[in-house]
Amino acid sequence: MKYIVFLLMVLYLYVLTYGIFMTETFRLPAPVLFGIPLVILFNTKVKGFAYTKELIALLIAVFFYYVIGLQELETFASYAIGILMCSLFFNYFIGNSGLRFRTSVFIFYTLLLFSAVVMVMDHIYPGTRQIRELLVDDKVVQSPSGIAVYQFTFGYQIAALTPFLFIYTILYQRSFLLKSLVLVSCLGFLYLGMQRSAFVAFLACVLILTLLYYRHKALVIWSLGALVGMLFYTLVLKDNTDERNNIFAKNANDGTEFNRSGLALENINIYSDYPLGLIFYGKNWGDVIYRNPVFSSGITSHNAYLMFITYLGPIVGLTLLWIIYAKVLKISFLALKRIRDPDNALLICLCFSFLGVSINSLSHNAWLISADGPTLFLYFSILHLYRMKNQDDFKTLTIT
Repeated sequence: MKYIVFLLMVLYLYVLTYGIFMTETFRLPAPVLFGIPLVILFNTKVKGFAYTKELIALLIAVFFYYVIGLQELETFASYAIGILMCSLFFNYFIGNSGLRFRTSVFIFYTLLLFSAVVMVMDHIYPGTRQIRELLVDDKVVQSPSGIAVYQFTFGYQIAALTPFLFIYTILYQRSFLLKSLVLVSCLGFLYLGMQRSAFVAFLACVLILTLLYYRHKALVIWSLGALVGMLFYTLVLKDNTDERNNIFAKNANDGTEFNRSGLALENINIYSDYPLGLIFYGKNWGDVIYRNPVFSSGITSHNAYLMFITYLGPIVGLTLLWIIYAKVLKISFLALKRIRDPDNALLICLCFSFLGVSINSLSHNAWLISADGPTLFLYFSILHLYRMKNQDDFKTLTIT
């Protein structure tokens, strides 16, 4: 029976992590297909539901943004199902089981690492595109990338993976050699994955963690890290990888219409004309950009939070954001106060991984309410781990 449970866990986390919902193979929502058996048949007999406030806020946010704002009812339904299923998975299947929690985290990051390896293969082996299409059961649009239809979708995977891997080696006090190997691997994934926003997220997470953990030694750590990165690029990446498909080439080739800061500033100008939020003026994005030279092609500012506020306005939008993120922020600050506590290491790793995908959303459209797989898993895993470590029944439980 335990093998069946493990298989269902892998399948559910597979479709969640890679954003697979309905395909030619899965004519039913894949998260429901693999998640419901876990929740109903193999639950941990936990009483009550711990995420009522967060779930209601998330569903209201999804409804306001996608139904009232974008008028996309099917999108709302799919995202709502994904969010609901993930909350049920943690509350009822993971429940009070430290083993199930650790296993789910292990599977999740193994899947992310596997996707990163597939991305590296996509640079080397031309047939990888067909493998990717088989793995996502869909037509691949952009290459090179990992197990994702689009490169930006893969960006969320790498933004979650790289901070976790490197910070894990620091908090669990692994050897300098292993730290160096993990660092160059992360830099290689980011370089070949062409994910500039994920690279910024990785740097931000590492700089913050090392400053808090090493304090006055942080400058030395940063210098060593920069040296390792430069040597790795000069000796390995520069002359042994595709000159056209890397993070530097992408930066040089992108047109001005994809400059994120310029798009954000123009988005703010549009917002200033509709300060209460587009939904309160009966407008949508297409109504307000049809004469705008910056957004004439129909693109958005590629800033998930800014677009959310543009549609819902500061009162509704910021209130929902606060309800959704307040507890995660509180948990993160409490965890960082005990940054050297070994029992806190996994929670801190998850928090920085979540910070990575959240920073990544500043340059893309997907985020928590769009049921982005890595973001959704990390959100509920942080809430759940904190709950497990602080409930009376779990005070003696060590989750590392």
